[in-house]
Amino acid sequence: MVALAYVVVATGTVTGMMSAFDDRRGAGTGAAKPEVTGSPAPEQVSATPTVAKSPSPVRSSPRTSSPAPIRTKTKESPRPPTVSARLYLHPDSEVLDWVRAHPGDPRTPLIESRIADEPAAVWFADPTPATIASRVRAVTSGAAAQDRVPVLVAYAIPDRDCGGASQGGAPDLAAYDVWIDSFATGLGRGEVVVVLEPDSIAQSDCLSGSERTARFASLARAGRVLKNADPKARVYYDAGHSGWNPADKQADLLRQAGAASPDSSDGIFSNVSNFRTTADEIAYDRTVLADLGGPAGLGAVIDTSRNGNGPPPDGQWCDPAGRGIGRAPTLSTGEARIDAYLWVKLPGESDGCKGAPGTFSPSYAYDLASS
Repeated sequence: MVALAYVVVATGTVTGMMSAFDDRRGAGTGAAKPEVTGSPAPEQVSATPTVAKSPSPVRSSPRTSSPAPIRTKTKESPRPPTVSARLYLHPDSEVLDWVRAHPGDPRTPLIESRIADEPAAVWFADPTPATIASRVRAVTSGAAAQDRVPVLVAYAIPDRDCGGASQGGAPDLAAYDVWIDSFATGLGRGEVVVVLEPDSIAQSDCLSGSERTARFASLARAGRVLKNADPKARVYYDAGHSGWNPADKQADLLRQAGAASPDSSDGIFSNVSNFRTTADEIAYDRTVLADLGGPAGLGAVIDTSRNGNGPPPDGQWCDPAGRGIGRAPTLSTGEARIDAYLWVKLPGESDGCKGAPGTFSPSYAYDLASS
């Protein structure tokens, strides 16, 4: 593998946490426990919609080559926030479970204040179409009741992770289209941020030309379906990160996948589950957007969940020591064309060295929160 890869679990949905504090160093709902697997197993339909709890995917083998030189742009005026500044803290997650179960642990206060109290994205990785609408609706309705904005990760593209640790997804693109249609019906009519298919564009070299074309057409369709279902939905496409593809190459791939069209896209996302610095991602994302073209309103969101100290110098990807929590989640960055800093990967979920892949590790969480 020469790119990002993630590990998912059988329950297929991840409940994280997310909040909307101003810029600063940072500080799923079922009984199934996470375990590493291939394709997610179908879940049982329940009368009451719930969100199955499982960890967000983790990195396996990152690309470590340096990106192409980033071209600077002329001065830009900061854009005002395009959605409200209130992000949704989902009430159930692996870290919250641990905090509730360990009130006397000396690590609990720091983990609670710096991780558990900050909301992060909710992952949907189970390709079962019969239950996805109710699972999405359980999150969006909870957010709407609090007048807050949820962040959802759609992660069910076929040939996910090119057969790596997070292999799985829908059996084919026709099934994926059905899954997206059902996903869209759960969005409601409120504000929502959708992170559409991490790795699906940056990590598409394993596909043949015709397979890549078909995937990109399906992704463009997915964006249109999501935005048609909920006019307030904001959909972002996979830009990898600043240490992966050169900006011009990534922009070309994104364009083929519909990311330059306002009918499908509100922009791009980068650094999911990675450690690249926020400054590097801002520069890279602006260059990608400039190369991408499209409306001036297209922006970028950056995963800052554990990039506070940047990437490890030795290129280690598995729970590397000395990393730290990044900037707190917010939809008010004050940076031109940067719509949000988000916690897409929940800090403390292991890459497989501090614990089983994707499971919450209190020791790793404490190390991140302490750095």
